[in-house]
Amino acid sequence: MIKHRKLIEWEKKLKEVFDKIDDVIEQKYNELYPLHPSRPARGTTANKAHDGLFDLGAAFSAGFGSEHGRGYIVKMRMATLADVPDETRETIENEVADLLRKGLKTAFPKRPLEVSRDGPIFKIHGDLSIGEQ
Repeated sequence: MIKHRKLIEWEKKLKEVFDKIDDVIEQKYNELYPLHPSRPARGTTANKAHDGLFDLGAAFSAGFGSEHGRGYIVKMRMATLADVPDETRETIENEVADLLRKGLKTAFPKRPLEVSRDGPIFKIHGDLSIGEQ
């Protein structure tokens, strides 16, 4: 599949936002839970999503059945075998969402984007066009 140049640029900027968020939450939480035995240590791969305690990112969804329509579903996975209490996981998810809101405003200052709960997950929605902005 060939992607439009502007879509590639959009997704690159979005990845940069997630990489900055990864740095913040890894710094804050990486000592609290043991890393999964098959997961590389933080900073040992070329992609922050492939090492350390957290795997952060987003995947596009057409939004069928969604309260917010199309957008990017935010994914946050913790690479640990330890039991992470639901309230801790929710705290981290909310922190990621707050950092994401701030990061999107910086990366896409002229684009009205929101980060909202959409059922059990967070979603980036708003002006997702690849036109001029």
